[in-house]
Amino acid sequence: MNCLLKSFFVIMAFFLFFSCSSDKKSEQVTVADIHNPQSAEGLSKKEIEKMPILAFETLNYDFGKVIQGEQLSYVFKFTNTGKSNLIIYSTEASCGCTTTTPPKAPVKPGEKGEIKVMFNSKTQKGEVSKTVVVSANTYPTRTFLKIKANVVIP
Repeated sequence: MNCLLKSFFVIMAFFLFFSCSSDKKSEQVTVADIHNPQSAEGLSKKEIEKMPILAFETLNYDFGKVIQGEQLSYVFKFTNTGKSNLIIYSTEASCGCTTTTPPKAPVKPGEKGEIKVMFNSKTQKGEVSKTVVVSANTYPTRTFLKIKANVVIP
């Protein structure tokens, strides 16, 4: 009976493995897409050249003078100028008053993407500066985006 049960699980695992394939090859992440950028220093120049490159149009945005309580947003636009799929693992803001919306799917070489940054000025006053850390399969692994505002009390 134990052998029959093991055979059943092996057959089920085989069935599940081959039945879960998707026709959407363009959105699948492959092993070739996953790099360990922190160890890129040990890679050859040729290997590094194959990695994705996160090229932002700008790394800084100034909202200027805003009234306390305003909820503001800005879209940081970028292009993957590298030679493999770009995967953004996370975006972390320096403060709870700032949130982000990164792309969920890999960005192919040559494609454009965007990260929306929302800033709530409700608890802020004066000159404020917030940082968003973008972590991706690039070298270096982190890119820093900055937003600024001069929050005035109404």
